[in-house]
Amino acid sequence: MSNRFLKIHPSDNVYVALTDLKAGEKLSLNGGSLTLVDDIPAKHKFLEKPLQPEEEVIMYGTVVGKALSPIKEGGVIGTHNIKHKAAPYSGRTKTYQWTPPDVSKFKEKTFLGYHRADGQVGTANYWLVIPLVFCENRNVEVISKAFIEELGFSKPDAYKDYVHELVSLYKEGKTDKLSSVSFQPTTANGHSRIFKNIDGIKFLTHQGGCGGTRQDSQTLCALLAGYIHNPNVAGATILSLGCQNAEIKTLRERFQALDPKGSKPVIILDQQQSGTEQELLTQAIQKTFIELIEANKIERKPAPLSKLVVGLKCGGSDGFSGISANPAIGHTSDLLVTLGGSTILSEFPELCGVEQELINRCEDDQAGELFIKLMRTYSNAAEAVGSGFDMNPSPGNIKDGLITDAIKSAGAAKKGGTAPVADVLQYAEYIKKPGLNLLCTPGNDVESTTGTTGSGAQIILFTTGLGTPTGNPVSQVIKIATNSKLAQRMPDIIDYDTGGIISGEKTIEQEGEDILDFIIDVASGKITAKAVELNQDDFIPWKRGVSL
Repeated sequence: MSNRFLKIHPSDNVYVALTDLKAGEKLSLNGGSLTLVDDIPAKHKFLEKPLQPEEEVIMYGTVVGKALSPIKEGGVIGTHNIKHKAAPYSGRTKTYQWTPPDVSKFKEKTFLGYHRADGQVGTANYWLVIPLVFCENRNVEVISKAFIEELGFSKPDAYKDYVHELVSLYKEGKTDKLSSVSFQPTTANGHSRIFKNIDGIKFLTHQGGCGGTRQDSQTLCALLAGYIHNPNVAGATILSLGCQNAEIKTLRERFQALDPKGSKPVIILDQQQSGTEQELLTQAIQKTFIELIEANKIERKPAPLSKLVVGLKCGGSDGFSGISANPAIGHTSDLLVTLGGSTILSEFPELCGVEQELINRCEDDQAGELFIKLMRTYSNAAEAVGSGFDMNPSPGNIKDGLITDAIKSAGAAKKGGTAPVADVLQYAEYIKKPGLNLLCTPGNDVESTTGTTGSGAQIILFTTGLGTPTGNPVSQVIKIATNSKLAQRMPDIIDYDTGGIISGEKTIEQEGEDILDFIIDVASGKITAKAVELNQDDFIPWKRGVSL
């Protein structure tokens, strides 16, 4: 690979600039030469051969767009001269053959996890407090204030101290000194942790449960049941008002389907039955505290890597995502699948254009047909409200080289590696099979990570080229940079840097293996993901309207 430009697939008619290239530069490629007619910013693409209007742009070996106007050889492509076009898809067209990677260095490795009675193993140990309806959000927040500091889960608020200093100067009339006050981060601990084996109490407030469609309430209950069943969760306290669409009986039914033996403690309180708010809150606090004592008795013990369920997500993507971080975690996924573990690839709007490849990789026709149905239903729903998958790339994506949804999707799909597709899951459906699973979620960062956790992921690998602080209350979200400049600029949110692939210092396979080692350390509690350190507990259930 040249350290200045890259042709990803032999059949491509575009190259990716790995560094800024200038108009007039003469490049040597494929035994010939090409003179650039435009400036090509790093992460953007230039044409190998000229294109006429309607002719196709090929990248990653697939159709990713078509020309709107004549484009010269060596010319840059952008929204001014190409538009989205994706390859058509149908049922399986060929039998898929896969050669698993060598996993000999990982076969004897384990992680230290929390073993649950149902056989799952958590990489963390949380207690959840969940409202079944938004009317209970305030009560959940009261419980949060009562518990967090007293149990030692709070962190010192350096920003509060910063504001205090600004207020003091203002009161003293020293407003001329306000701009010179510097922020001082603190690493001091607050109260000492009361329960050493509990990683935290998480409060999943939301705006659903009532006032929406019955489908939304059913989906919310299924999602919450998945969160309670997630191996990172020891148990949960549920607050209900009593009259909402998301009924207690629906949640119980959904959770019982996942945990028929009732192996996990769940406290359910109904405010309209409890009477006063004081009675509701004191019962919730008392019962939860007693269960925390039991949850604290579990300790980390070795577990095989086959017990890992890892989500695969990208957000704030750039033109390097599909050639560094995404294929790197794709290799990590292949390693985990070979070891008997599970991975979950989400974001269906970002699989547009690579459908046929994924259909052909499905292990059976049923999974392939479900994938087709979900993709077409989702696409039609978007078009029905005047949108479409072609509108998926954000302004930041486009600025950094992801010109069409098909370009973005072809690179995003690399997160799924090359393993066969074991199963296709609808939103809020819990994982059933080991191997690579496709999960129907939006591309929206938080709606997607929220859904992936509800399907059983203990850890989520989240690649980013632009930077995003997204986290989750239950899954440990590991942020992986596509380029070293981002990792250096935002070290407070980035956990791992795959920029070595762009510079040529490391291969995709080397990074994939190193990422798996990193996962093992996070899963064992030896490394804390940055999103966890920042208490980035993002939780937004997907209401089944259109969200890209």
